Amino acid sequence: MTSRSSPVPAPPVPTSPDPRHLSHGLEIPTESYSDQPYVVRSDDGAWLCCVTTGPGHEGAEGQHVITLRSTDRGRSWSEPVPVEPGDRRENSYAVMLKAPSGRVFIFYNHNTDNVREILSHDGRQTIRRVDSLGHYVFRYSDDHGRSWSRERCDVPVRPFRCDRENVHGGRLCFFWNVGRPFVLDGRAYVPLHKVGRLGRGFFEQSEGVLLASDNLLSEPDPARARWETLPDGETGLRTPPGGGPVSEEQSCCVLSDGTIYCVYRSLDGHPVESYSRDRGHTWSPPRYKCFADGRRMKHPRAANFAWRCTNGKYLYWFHNHGGRVQREAPGNADGGAYDDRNPVWLSAGLEIETPTGREIAWSEPEIILYDDDPYVRISYPDLIEEDGRYYLTETQKDIARVHEIPAALIEEMWAALAEALGLASSVGNATPEPCLLALPARPGAAMPERAALPALPWFRVRDGNAADYRGKDTGAGLAIELRVSLADLAAGCVLLDNRDSAGRGFCLGTAAGGALELTLNDGQTENRWTSDPVLRPGRRHHVVANLDGGPRIISSIIDGRLCDGGDTRQFGWGRFNPYLRHVNGGCELRIAPAVAQVWLYARPLRTAEAVRRSREGA
Repeated sequence: MTSRSSPVPAPPVPTSPDPRHLSHGLEIPTESYSDQPYVVRSDDGAWLCCVTTGPGHEGAEGQHVITLRSTDRGRSWSEPVPVEPGDRRENSYAVMLKAPSGRVFIFYNHNTDNVREILSHDGRQTIRRVDSLGHYVFRYSDDHGRSWSRERCDVPVRPFRCDRENVHGGRLCFFWNVGRPFVLDGRAYVPLHKVGRLGRGFFEQSEGVLLASDNLLSEPDPARARWETLPDGETGLRTPPGGGPVSEEQSCCVLSDGTIYCVYRSLDGHPVESYSRDRGHTWSPPRYKCFADGRRMKHPRAANFAWRCTNGKYLYWFHNHGGRVQREAPGNADGGAYDDRNPVWLSAGLEIETPTGREIAWSEPEIILYDDDPYVRISYPDLIEEDGRYYLTETQKDIARVHEIPAALIEEMWAALAEALGLASSVGNATPEPCLLALPARPGAAMPERAALPALPWFRVRDGNAADYRGKDTGAGLAIELRVSLADLAAGCVLLDNRDSAGRGFCLGTAAGGALELTLNDGQTENRWTSDPVLRPGRRHHVVANLDGGPRIISSIIDGRLCDGGDTRQFGWGRFNPYLRHVNGGCELRIAPAVAQVWLYARPLRTAEAVRRSREGA
């Protein structure tokens, strides 16, 4: 180890805020509780947003639905309009559908019979939360959401086996909805999530259905609309064979050939998906959702939504952790699976042909939104497109916001996926900027054993403008990229090391089972994180180790795959200490002979960048 002759000075704090941070979104006005901020673009150009709100917490008495309009893409909003004016009976969990005529329908739960308490499925517990029962209803607006019809219309929902077997014998049914309605072949479809049992985790058993109407969009009197409950038979969309009892929050979109795609949450540590090729009457056997290469995606018990964009491509919101470790964790079914909805990851999708018909292939994910506090839950999003720009809404159940997502990032994700699928020619990528170090310096040159190392970014610095000189985050990041070939996978082999005699700096080495371990040290704080054990002896691997100073996430992307923990860990990515200042150590970087190339960047690489670069020289 070597020592620097003088401390590395802290750089100035970046002046541009991280747009992924929740605080930089535009707030949607609500009361206290704030849930499901969903938006449709009305025919007069305004954004019409519905929100479930109330003076208390989720499920409290007085919870109700409001709508607001914005004509400046969420920078300001009209005064809220209550959908059920003067009605203190709970009305909740609204979704909207705009008809081709411009009429807007709003669907929601309504405690029409003013039920004040219910029983758990075993009859032992009295439950006074009554926001997910009663009648499924709708109103409509012919003035772009400025007002809603005086008439409230019931949607008849066909009882399934889970309804008849509930604690009330089907006389009272439990349900709610978060899924975006859609139109297919002139028919209106509205998802609904049936609840068969209340108990552990509140909703103890659930399954998904579609409510379909063949004349809602054409009938002048919406009260005369005809409805059927799909799929055919006695059960809705559930988990795959052997899966858990929870199958809920179904999100649907329609493929270019009319196939309906549906994805939903479970207790199993994975999202579930299914396809219908006959307009919702029957569905393919449910299966756990996978990336394009066949690896199962991981997701807790949280909303995970898929949207079809106007260009015919897809986006998917999820949280990228879970799996067997979460499924088997104590307390998972009692509510633990609801945790860890921060950060939010986005995956891009493209249609592909398969032996059974068209399906969607999904890309490696990118962090899209985060909050500093890992306990904050971010969920119930919606996607808005306007003039080639992309916006997401979200809520933490307290504040709802709108965020613009850079179109260039989304386009890059689609491009990387297309190349991986062989749907587009791979384009050579220039070394990302800002690049701090690239070795060897010239193509064909020998790799040095040591190299001079410039100053690396600081993650936390002193705030000289504060009276008490407190610290503040810079939001800076670091990426370590290399190509490496290991003759064997013995643990403890050092590949890259800049640590000084006090241990300050970073070290990338091998860990047991074919994993890489990254050690970070600033002299006061040390962090370690290992990749998934995916290295193989004698094979050249492309590795990116990312330190993302915004959400303080450390992640590994190996051979174009972002490590997610596989079957051995709930999380493949981790969090480094928020008080870690930097990883500057010695003035030299020591490099093992197994390393063929190395690059250092003063920011994390986007996953799509790493995926594309993994194919260069492969």
